[in-house]
Amino acid sequence: MKKRSKKYTEALSKIDKSKMYTKEEAVKLVKETSISSFDGSVEIAMRLNLDTKKADQQLRGAIVLPKGTGKTKKVLVIARGPKAQEAKDAGADYVGDTDMLEKIEKENWFDFDTIIATPDMMPLLGKLGRVLGPKGLMPNPKTGTVTMDVGKAVEEVKAGRVEYRTDSYGIIHSIIGKVSFSEDDLLANLEAFVGQIIRIKPVTVKGDYIKSISISSTMGPGIKIENNFDK
Repeated sequence: MKKRSKKYTEALSKIDKSKMYTKEEAVKLVKETSISSFDGSVEIAMRLNLDTKKADQQLRGAIVLPKGTGKTKKVLVIARGPKAQEAKDAGADYVGDTDMLEKIEKENWFDFDTIIATPDMMPLLGKLGRVLGPKGLMPNPKTGTVTMDVGKAVEEVKAGRVEYRTDSYGIIHSIIGKVSFSEDDLLANLEAFVGQIIRIKPVTVKGDYIKSISISSTMGPGIKIENNFDK
């Protein structure tokens, strides 16, 4: 049995594992049960009633959280001509085409969090799929990172856009802010994220869509939340 730290045990003692908390109670508790020495992230896990073997039940997308993520992301844009300039004007950290791709391939360079690309550049990016794919960096139209509107995409990432996708168990994990956020800001982000997942419910899902929702701080215990977001 894994031995828990004293801090974790103390944090866990504040949570009733048999209770489903209201969303307001949960965001208050997640701040109180943070045990990291740094400003930890607040994470959400949603277990959904999905059959991920079916293509239409493999959820993937992105949402701009209303209160941001508390993290400044570095953005690399792969584009040419006017679109490259548009990316620079929007505040992209790095902009280029083959020069940037060669830097990734030859120098193992990954000083960025997100790649945005215009559709015409995807054949070149595809050659780096074995490198970018495992790191979750390959641009995808479903998450808005393959687009002609590169300026808007850069601005959204900088404003606090988070990507999400279901794993093989039908669970979606994401970050909804930092422990230092106010309860109101965490609540706003929580409601926005869950609302987005409810909106994209596949029409083929039978029975209850959301099995469970929980939030936790970095290294902190999970807190189960009542599913009454659509009320």
